[in-house]
Amino acid sequence: MGKTPLRKIIHIDMDAFFASVEQLDNPALRRRPLVVGGDPEGRGVVAACSYEARKFGVHSAMSCAKAYKLCPDIIFVRPRKDRYREVSFQIMAIFKQFSDYVEPLSLDEAFLDITRNKKNIPSATWTAQAICREIVRQTNLTASAGVSCNKFLAKVASDMNKPNGITVITPEQALPFIRTLPVRKFFGVGRVTEQKMHSMGIQTGADLEKFSRAELTQTFGKAGSFFYEIVRGRDSRPVSRRRGRKSIGTETTLREDISDMDKMREILSSQSCQLGESLAAKKLAARTLILKIRYSDFTTVSRSITPSCFFLNSADIMEKVPALLAATEAGKQRVRLLGLSLSNLCPSETIKPNTMRQLLLPFH
Repeated sequence: MGKTPLRKIIHIDMDAFFASVEQLDNPALRRRPLVVGGDPEGRGVVAACSYEARKFGVHSAMSCAKAYKLCPDIIFVRPRKDRYREVSFQIMAIFKQFSDYVEPLSLDEAFLDITRNKKNIPSATWTAQAICREIVRQTNLTASAGVSCNKFLAKVASDMNKPNGITVITPEQALPFIRTLPVRKFFGVGRVTEQKMHSMGIQTGADLEKFSRAELTQTFGKAGSFFYEIVRGRDSRPVSRRRGRKSIGTETTLREDISDMDKMREILSSQSCQLGESLAAKKLAARTLILKIRYSDFTTVSRSITPSCFFLNSADIMEKVPALLAATEAGKQRVRLLGLSLSNLCPSETIKPNTMRQLLLPFH
């Protein structure tokens, strides 16, 4: 497990958060199969669903039309983002009662480093139990928790005993647990990486552990080095007390699948303008641009670029979009969703002049 001092890390994940908030606010929806998302007669996608809906095979990112076919009695409600943010604010405030080191991953989940917790509770397990009890007391919602010595293990553990459960992986249990873990459960392993691993005979952590760092890096790039470490129980990533937005983005689900590249560029140009306006309004700049595409078969891919210059406006963004688009199967495959987002944000006034694009130079 390495010689670094052991930490106590908790990952808290709210149970079916959006759907649970809807059921909390509307008693008629309780114990009913429920989807938060679009119209089943249109091209909406399931943003979240209740556990009652999951019993029918409904899951996030599924088309609402398919969800309706699986469960004709399912109820569809539109998302209420302001309400979810309101409840999320309550939950994050609870976390900060226990630790100064809270790293939100989204509205409904966060890491906490409680190696030295603010309430001096001696056990990480007891701390997780206390947090979950406080969430119920203040919000009438439930959460699941994973407790371990690093972020990777805590995140995996939080998904093992849902809903309303706590899973603890001690340092002594870590390596045996990782060796039995399917590779799809490893952080950073999406469908494409999983297929590549399977083609190499890698099904579990035990299989992955047989490969050297050099072999994994050659096949998976920088991620290969990360896989080499975590399969050996080593994850030194700290719980980061980051403040401010991590990213801004926009996406469009199309009324019909398209293969027309001109139409795609038109949509992406409009999205670039939206992001440029957001940067200006928030006085932000960005280092990384991400293109997201969902094909007609619901396969979702992303392509990103981090150039030497910051993205400051829509022109900067749109300049890089064609190359990202060309790196996908768009056009060859029909597309149902397009999205652009910016990450690695920082205040625009903090950027040094030599890292900005010199747009005013006539021959640049």
